[in-house]
Amino acid sequence: MAEKHELHEKGLRLTPQRELVLSAVRELGHATPEEVAEKVRQTHPGINLSTVYRNLETLENVGLVQHAHLGHGGVRYHAANEDIHAHLNCEHCGTIIEVPIDVTAALTQALIDGYGFHTDVTHIAIAGRCESCFTKP
Repeated sequence: MAEKHELHEKGLRLTPQRELVLSAVRELGHATPEEVAEKVRQTHPGINLSTVYRNLETLENVGLVQHAHLGHGGVRYHAANEDIHAHLNCEHCGTIIEVPIDVTAALTQALIDGYGFHTDVTHIAIAGRCESCFTKP
């Protein structure tokens, strides 16, 4: 099992809860802790939300999941083994578009040049409208 190997490499014991949470994050993509808990409860109804939060924090601390602030509401988690990407969030339909991190290079460089500010755009979303929503009357 891949999760067991990855957790052992990170110095963690594979608990059933960690395995379930990691699997749910991978399956769901950009998911809130509540969505992860809902997914886990489909097969293990006894898992509570605080257990999911604790396991998400542990999995993030060892680099297996990452969080991002994608628009309104809480953070969303995704698997850390995905390509590094930035997020575009359609404020109209809620679509999240992943873009390669190099697409943001001009923005991050302008922030460095103009303000001396070094940013990590993987944790935020750039808000706007997707092409489909923008072209709607």
